[in-house]
Amino acid sequence: MAGIIDLIGNTPLVEITKLNPNPNVKIYAKLEGNNPGGSVKDRAALNMIRSALDRGEIKAGTKLIEATSGNTGIALAMIARLFDLEIELVMPSNSTKERVLTMEAFGAKVTLLEGIEACRDYAVEKAAKGDYFLLNQFANKDNYLAHYKTTGPEIWRDTNGSITHFVSAMGTTGSIMGNSMFLKEKNPNIQIIGCQPTEESSIPGIRRWPAAYLPQIFDPKRVDRIMDVSQAEATAMTRKLARTEGVFAGMSSGGALSAAVKVAQELESGVIVFIACDRGDRYLSSDLFG
Repeated sequence: MAGIIDLIGNTPLVEITKLNPNPNVKIYAKLEGNNPGGSVKDRAALNMIRSALDRGEIKAGTKLIEATSGNTGIALAMIARLFDLEIELVMPSNSTKERVLTMEAFGAKVTLLEGIEACRDYAVEKAAKGDYFLLNQFANKDNYLAHYKTTGPEIWRDTNGSITHFVSAMGTTGSIMGNSMFLKEKNPNIQIIGCQPTEESSIPGIRRWPAAYLPQIFDPKRVDRIMDVSQAEATAMTRKLARTEGVFAGMSSGGALSAAVKVAQELESGVIVFIACDRGDRYLSSDLFG
């Protein structure tokens, strides 16, 4: 019998048909909402915690602290308790109620502050005092190595090596970095495409970071193209994804699909895989599906 962490990964690829504008191109969604914690961040959270334990940096009873916009926090809250670790999660105050309540349900302490940058500063300062261990997903190589070890190989396997384009939202950039590393090793011609919000847009899970807060794990050489996605585009595509394809996902997934559709329109043929980061039920108290 499997424990809950044994169910992380091996998420399905589902073909997008009705929203695909090009019959000579295949578009697949990697359904990361099927992870037990409900998002792609289960992978990184498990790898960061397990690797820190293996290196002896933390042990049962250690207090963790992490800044998060939501999904990483939920994954960490779930997994920390399995290893007898306490955790405080620091989130922007505009986070949806579902996210806060889910973290608390797993036993985490949640602190709400104004903006993710303030959350990151608070976590760094509190860890510096010595009472907490900061995982720091924004600078932790175990974040992207989770995808190098698992997500990339799954995509390669499930497309029988036929993938030509990989599309991902960029937040901490762990997903796009790790998948790029693996997929480019298999075929350097695979195009890696990242999504970021337009200047005026706010899209949960996708960030346009100020230079001072750009994740340290981000290597621009691993991304072939960055596409801007507006809040309106991401919202509209997320609703279409649910209503026409039956895929109930969050707003960053709509943003990634929006980019994937634009790429499909440019191609003569190809196989595009995009990351559907989480489930739509995390956003029901917002106006995303209103």
